[in-house]
Amino acid sequence: MAELHDLTALEQGALVRDGTVSPLDLAEHYLDRAARLDDVGAFVTLTPEAARAAAAALGSAADRPDDAGPLWGVPTAIKDLNLTAGVPTRFGSRAFADFVPDVSDAVTLALEAAGLPSLGKTSTPEFGSPCYTEPDDAPPAVTPWDRSRMAGGSSGGAAAAVAAGLVPVAQGSDGGGSIRIPASCCGLVGLKPSRGRISAFPTYGDPVGLATAGSIARTVRDAAALLDVMAGHRVGDPSWAPPPSESFVAACDRDPGRLRVARFSQPVIADIPVDSIHSEVGAAYEAASVLLEELGHDVVDVPVPLPAEAVPVFETCWAVLTALSVVPAEREPLLRPLTRWLGERGRAVSGPDFGLAIGAMRRYAAQALQALAPYDAVLTPTLAQPPLPVGALRDDADPARDFENQKAFTPWTSAWNVTGMPAISLPLHWTADPQPLPIGVMLAARPAEEQVLLALAAQVESAAPWQDRRPPRW
Repeated sequence: MAELHDLTALEQGALVRDGTVSPLDLAEHYLDRAARLDDVGAFVTLTPEAARAAAAALGSAADRPDDAGPLWGVPTAIKDLNLTAGVPTRFGSRAFADFVPDVSDAVTLALEAAGLPSLGKTSTPEFGSPCYTEPDDAPPAVTPWDRSRMAGGSSGGAAAAVAAGLVPVAQGSDGGGSIRIPASCCGLVGLKPSRGRISAFPTYGDPVGLATAGSIARTVRDAAALLDVMAGHRVGDPSWAPPPSESFVAACDRDPGRLRVARFSQPVIADIPVDSIHSEVGAAYEAASVLLEELGHDVVDVPVPLPAEAVPVFETCWAVLTALSVVPAEREPLLRPLTRWLGERGRAVSGPDFGLAIGAMRRYAAQALQALAPYDAVLTPTLAQPPLPVGALRDDADPARDFENQKAFTPWTSAWNVTGMPAISLPLHWTADPQPLPIGVMLAARPAEEQVLLALAAQVESAAPWQDRRPPRW
C-alpha cells in the first residue's frame, strides 16, 4: 500500500476532501519525515508548532470551505527569501541571522489563505543570487539522487524538500532560473510563470521585472495546482498577467492540439562553447524533440532569439539588484565574497546607466518575442550539465570566476526571465551513471500563455511519465 508521501499533492488533497486523512494527519506525517530525513539541506527553520496549529485550525473535511481549492490541507514550505510574519527570514545571509519580519508577503498570504500549512523555511543562498544553495550558516542543499551533488539554486532547499519527500509541493522564486535549475538537479517539475502572474507585494524589490514566484512539484498537475493558489494581482502591482480563462489544473487536462515548437540548443550566453555541454544534456534535448514530433507537433530549429549583447546588459541589471539588498555597514563583512563583488559592481553603475540598461533589456526582450511569436512553445535544455558536486561552482577566492562558472552551468534559463515568458523544466532524462542523475528539459511559451505550456507539459508527462522514479532513501 502506498505511503502518504508516495501520493501526489492533488491525491493527498483528495484524501483530505473525502475525510480519509485530516490536515493534521498530513502535517504530522511530513513533520516526522522532515525531522528524520533532512540530510539534503532542505530546511533552515522548521516550525512544527506553527504547522500543527495551522493544520489543526483547518479542522476536518466537514470544516472544508465550499470554495476551497484542491490543495486545501496539504502541507508545504516557504522559501527563506519570502517574508513570513513571526518566523525568522534570513534571506540566506548571516547579515540577517536575527531578522524576524512582522508582515508576510503575497505568496505566504496566498498559501495560508488556501489552507496549506507551512512546515518552515527552505534554504536559499545569500539573497537568492547564486545558482547553487550553499549558505554559510547551514548545510548545502543537495539532490537526493546523489547527496554529494548540488540541489541547484536559488530555490535549492525547496527542491530538495520536494525531491526527498519532505513536503509534497513547494514554492520557489526565479530571477534567472532559480526554480528551473534546482528542478533539473532534483528530478522535478519547476514552473516559472509569466511576469506579473504572481504579486510581489509588499516589497516590489525588483524594478527590472526579472523575478517571480513559482511552483516546484513532482508532477505537472501539482505544479499547476500550486500556481492556481499563488496567482493573482493586488492593487498597486506594477504589472500583472491577464487572468486565465480556466484554472491552471484544468489546462493540464485538455488536448494542446498540434503546436509549432521552436527549438535551439546553442547557449544564449554566446561565449559558452557548444562542446562544453554534457553529452547527456544533448541526448535529453534530442529525445524530447523526437517525443514532441511523435505527439504530432511541428518542431522547427530557430536561431538564438537574444543577441550576445543582451548578456552584459543582464549582468548589469543583476549586479544592481544585488546592490539593492542593503545591509547595515557593520554587517557587510558578514556577506559572502560573491555578494560583495556583485554589490560593488552594482553600486558602480550610475542611475542613468541603470535606466539605459533596463531600456536595452526591454528592447532585446521585444525583439526575442517578435522572433518567437510564430511559435506556440520553445524547447531548450535546462542546464549544461547534470547536477555537479557541491562546491564545483563556488569560488570565494575569485568571485568573478564563480560568476563565470554559474553562467557556464546555466546558459539558457535567464532568457525567459528577460522576456517574461512562462517556462517549465521537466525531468525527462536520467544519466546512465551507476547512480542515475536527473537532467531537465525546458519548454517556454508566449507571455501569459501558461495554459498552453501546461497542456503541452502534461501531454509530455503522460507520454513519458516520471512520477514513479524515486531517489535513494525515499
